[in-house]
Amino acid sequence: MHPEILAQEGYTSVSVKDSPVREIFPGIRVRPLWTGPNGAHANVLEMDPGTSWPRRDVHEPGPEEVYVLSGTFNDGARDYPAGTFLHAPAGSWHVPASATGCSLFVFYPEG
Repeated sequence: MHPEILAQEGYTSVSVKDSPVREIFPGIRVRPLWTGPNGAHANVLEMDPGTSWPRRDVHEPGPEEVYVLSGTFNDGARDYPAGTFLHAPAGSWHVPASATGCSLFVFYPEG
């Protein structure tokens, strides 16, 4: 074992179940996991069955990285089952929705 790993500056961990939850739209919740000093951040997004974003979700100032943890995610164009990775470049957009409900790991490398 190497306990010194945990003493490294910035090294952190969090359990999703212990992360505070905030409803951002009806049936759509975000759980913040980490925020870096440059504004990068990681979240888990939970969408109940039949929910959708009320407008376009524009990726600014940088890209959005999404990994579908469970359920099926729809970006407004097609369905993506669990195990799918999506990269949305800066300036692109989608309209998140889920007929079945889903959980997503979402990372914003540039804030």
